Amino acid sequence: MEPWFAVIRTRSKQQALDWSVVLLSQGIESIIERAAEGGGWQLVVGANDSQRALQTLRQYKVENRAPVWRRSLSLAGVVFDWRAAAWFVLLAAIFAFGATRYSYLTAAGMMDREAVWSGQWWRLFTAVTLHRDLPHLASNMTVGVLLLGLAMGSFGSGIGLLAAYLAGVCGNVAGLLLLTGRHLSLGASGMIFGALGLLTGQMIGFTRGSLKPRQLPIRVLLSGVLLLVLFGVSPGSDVLAHLGGFVAGVVFGAALSLATPRIADNSLTNRLGELLCAALVIFTWWLALR
Repeated sequence: MEPWFAVIRTRSKQQALDWSVVLLSQGIESIIERAAEGGGWQLVVGANDSQRALQTLRQYKVENRAPVWRRSLSLAGVVFDWRAAAWFVLLAAIFAFGATRYSYLTAAGMMDREAVWSGQWWRLFTAVTLHRDLPHLASNMTVGVLLLGLAMGSFGSGIGLLAAYLAGVCGNVAGLLLLTGRHLSLGASGMIFGALGLLTGQMIGFTRGSLKPRQLPIRVLLSGVLLLVLFGVSPGSDVLAHLGGFVAGVVFGAALSLATPRIADNSLTNRLGELLCAALVIFTWWLALR
């Protein structure tokens, strides 16, 4: 005789409870029980409903699949996006080209206050992607991947990247407006501080209940440690660019947090942000090298 029931194994009791609710929403009744062999939990459904139950659960898993690149850090209540590493791979490639075959990249793209005032505005953008030497690049990559990954995890891969990049540009604008004489600078540290500013600006969301009370001091502590590390490994750094990038990041982070707290989950908006960021990098370097 054919069995009148079918068994669906689950990884935990919580998953069995979740799946039973999913099945019930489709009119499929199930029983939650402990598995007789190997421990664990399972769902028991009628044999006539087994195929429809499996199809329903497959669809549920597809629709609720966690993004490959974004991972939740439960202790601090944040999400880290590993795609931030791609940005620093790009910076490393630009540095390698400039250090080997295209030595004129630094002269063509670095922040030069007098040159910007004379009309070469693109230097505000290209300088963010340049580094003076390997230790400079390595120090920015060490902290930058972490901060930018957290910013992209909080605001979305495209919006977080674009906002941090523009914050770095604002750091160069601060040097342009507040310094005198010929001011030369380059590096992604303004952008890194912009990413830190984004995370700090997001704290405004705490007043809206988006963070648990215990998570706020953890973020503040992490921010302080990362600031210390960044300053400690960058003696003689451009403090004004750091401060300008940080302030701009705070403004951007607060605005984004208050405007739409779910922007990180909007795929279209983040793809547009990625395209715009790429377009700015390509266009400004085209202007610098033409």
